[in-house]
Amino acid sequence: MSVGVLTIKMATFDNSTNLANVSAFYCKLKEEFKYILLPVSYAFVFVIGLALNATALYVIVFRTKRWKPSTIYMFNLTMCDTLYIFTLPFLIYYYADENDWPFSEPICKLIRFLFYANLYGSILFLCCISLHRFIGICYPVHSLSWVSARRARLVSVAVWATVLFCQGPILYFSRTKNQGTLVCYDTTSPELFDDFLVYSSIVSVLMFVLPFLVVMVCNGLIVRKLLEPGWGSEGGAEGESGGPNAHRSKQKSVKMIIIVLAAFMLCFLPFHLTRSLYYVFRYLRQANPAQL
Repeated sequence: MSVGVLTIKMATFDNSTNLANVSAFYCKLKEEFKYILLPVSYAFVFVIGLALNATALYVIVFRTKRWKPSTIYMFNLTMCDTLYIFTLPFLIYYYADENDWPFSEPICKLIRFLFYANLYGSILFLCCISLHRFIGICYPVHSLSWVSARRARLVSVAVWATVLFCQGPILYFSRTKNQGTLVCYDTTSPELFDDFLVYSSIVSVLMFVLPFLVVMVCNGLIVRKLLEPGWGSEGGAEGESGGPNAHRSKQKSVKMIIIVLAAFMLCFLPFHLTRSLYYVFRYLRQANPAQL
């Protein structure tokens, strides 16, 4: 998950530089430093992320004897990051060569598709983890029958199917264009931007705004439950009993809340806000080119 967070933060930075250039109301920003910063940053993320995710996958696959529902969600979350890590060498070369795409258009489409699949896959699996913790803590008795590894696998399949279906249009919108150098659009070409804006807005609401609300509500209710004096006497998350087990479950829940909320507030939310502003100014520029 940490790798997805780092790459999304870099994408947020890239959005902010685009936003600074899209309107004449803003001072022109020289972007030459981006061709050094992004390759170096992506290279750092690739090396660290590959090591961390390989370690996480090794522990989950080979060292975890019993896969709980939370283990299944963490495995899928790690897979989201791992898929994107393998696209970073292409982006490192692309930005180091100052936005000159040396590969084919299908590879451009695949790279952009994997980025958004990682982004929204991470969001949905974090949402699943929050829902899982919410059920385990707020409804410990019912969770024994509601939550199971089989159901977690079915939910994971549904999440992947949703991500693939909703992000499939990226394979159509993403394309290359010769502008002196061969550009690999991270959104789409100008003539398709209006359609892309509608598509992107719908996806943002369905796959970010709604999960974000679910995460905030679930974690708020979890915190309220953990603050109750008698919490843990009837069992903790995933059927754990009171006493030391309840205390460990409480610590684990607090850490998970911090991690999930930090990912949303520090990375996913700024990314969507800066991207939305960029889209608004780009739309205004295309709608009123003489005034901007």
